[in-house]
Amino acid sequence: MIAELGAFCLILAFVLSIAQIALSGAGANRPVLAGAGEGAAFGAMAMVGLAFAALIHAFVTSDFSVSNVAANSHTAKPLLYRVAGAWGNHEGSMVLWCLALTAFGSAIAAFGRDLPRDLKARTLAVQGALGVLFLGYTVFASNPLERIIAPPVEGASLNPLLQDPALAIHPPMLYLGYVGFSVVFSLAVAALIGGRIDAAWARWVRPWTLAAWSFLTVGITLGSFWAYYELGWGGWWFWDPVENASFMPWLMGAALLHSAVVTEKRGALPGWTLFLALAAFTFSMLGAFLVRSGVLTSVHAFAVDPTRGLLLLGILGLASGAGFALFAWRAPSLTPGGLFAPVSRESAIVVNNIVLTAAATAVLFGTLWPLICEALDLPTPSVGPPFFNLVFNPIMALGLLILPFGPMLAWKRGDALGAAQRLWIAALIAVGAGFLALMLVSPRKALASAGLALGFWLIAGAVVEITDRVRAFRVPMAETLRRLGGLPRGAWGSSLAHAGVGVFILGACFETSWKLELAEIMAPGRSVTLGGYELTLDKVGVVDGPNYLAERATLTVRKGGRTVCEALPERRFYPAGGQTTQEVAICYRGLDQVYVTLGERRALPNGDPGWLVRGYFNPWVQLIFIGPMLMALGGAISLSDRRLRLGVGRRSKEAAA
Repeated sequence: MIAELGAFCLILAFVLSIAQIALSGAGANRPVLAGAGEGAAFGAMAMVGLAFAALIHAFVTSDFSVSNVAANSHTAKPLLYRVAGAWGNHEGSMVLWCLALTAFGSAIAAFGRDLPRDLKARTLAVQGALGVLFLGYTVFASNPLERIIAPPVEGASLNPLLQDPALAIHPPMLYLGYVGFSVVFSLAVAALIGGRIDAAWARWVRPWTLAAWSFLTVGITLGSFWAYYELGWGGWWFWDPVENASFMPWLMGAALLHSAVVTEKRGALPGWTLFLALAAFTFSMLGAFLVRSGVLTSVHAFAVDPTRGLLLLGILGLASGAGFALFAWRAPSLTPGGLFAPVSRESAIVVNNIVLTAAATAVLFGTLWPLICEALDLPTPSVGPPFFNLVFNPIMALGLLILPFGPMLAWKRGDALGAAQRLWIAALIAVGAGFLALMLVSPRKALASAGLALGFWLIAGAVVEITDRVRAFRVPMAETLRRLGGLPRGAWGSSLAHAGVGVFILGACFETSWKLELAEIMAPGRSVTLGGYELTLDKVGVVDGPNYLAERATLTVRKGGRTVCEALPERRFYPAGGQTTQEVAICYRGLDQVYVTLGERRALPNGDPGWLVRGYFNPWVQLIFIGPMLMALGGAISLSDRRLRLGVGRRSKEAAA
């Protein structure tokens, strides 16, 4: 009965989204109808929330009469993974997508009080149209609460690789980022319909973009960390097509964040900001299509159903096609906005935008080119990490090299020489760090040393940006501290995000260039050396888990004769699905990690039984995950800036007047 109630709630949400379109669309000129449209938005969110709760209830109670539960759950699964199983599949993940979509629609209704009435109403109407598309797809093509006539006694269980705490949190964070860009898309379409793109509109775009970009940053980082320690291959990014699907909207969102600042501060680049607002959510919808259509093979993919994939492709084409068609119609009437010199903060942001969009285009081309070749019956190439490293890395390196100069330049007309003089300390630190890495660590790693110099350049540049704002070293220390305390949170947030990029680059360059690895067949009592550490296999035993059987190895990790940790890698077998997985053991050593996996049984040369043990020494790998979290924290700090939120209402009312 609860499953039927949940399915009925999904249908009600679909109907309420239709009402939201009609009432909000008509409410642009009629306040009463606009209020009714807001009520429909709240109702749609409540209905999807009830449907999602019914789906979780079916998973928790192991109701195998629901086909989705029978295909993705098992009574032996721990409670956490039964709950996470509700969104660990195609149908359930679409309900989570719809929940986020309707929740953001409700957020517009609740927190958009200071928006011009017509803009708010049209934004809610567009958000309702997106809700109709995705709720209609969920109700009619991907019903997560569909019953089966003859339910099995036991379910098929969730993919063991997805039974992980990081994967329980990763999809909700990712979807909050993906779907968060729907608000920006709706604001852009609403502004195009109304024909008014001004500083107040750009100021409203910024907080929604910040929120979506920050959530997406956390989601991508959690996914990367999961791939690092769950798949057992010792890496953190493989340029997997589904990884790329989440990375492309992240790049477009970063470009939009910077472009919106120019439109808000100077009234310039309104057309470009609108284009990026449409493109960010278009890439999000493209990611949903790639993950669920079956056109790509990936451990991250949810489904392999071409029919439903075509429906998602239709939604993508309809929503983005309508948005860009409206943009093409209105673009000639958009005013170019304020003028600026070739050397100015606006110009630096334009270069930043060109780099980010070029990088996103390179990732898009590399991801889709094999599909295009296959569709045209051409030889299908293999596009992997070598292509992306060769094309993407130089593009981003150019943009990041210029990044610290932007905040040093004035609006409208800047002083390049003055900016360079203020950044000389950062340049000295970067060159010194790169030279030391080249001479002391490895003279043959010139590119890696240049990458380290770039990372230190960004971190030091962010510090210089903050100190330059308060004129540090030019006033007494007490006055410097007072000024630092008075800086707006937005300034702290942007500097922290820029520093986070540098921290990530340090970790990525050091880990990829100076990592060590081994693969040895070991018997109990044998020791091997890995980067100054000694690994000794003490024993291998059998462990009976809650829903698996495992061989667990006990390895002692020593350095300089002193035990630093005990590693317990496992090789698990899940009877429900008949799958075998590896559970990694990680020894944390400051910023470094010793990473160990246990493989299959192998015979030693003398015929004695042994096990294949793989070990990796990953230097500075912690920075790879710390850096993006600093970026997300910077976004959250900027979002908390009261000046940004209070200024929205003030400037919106001024624009309306």
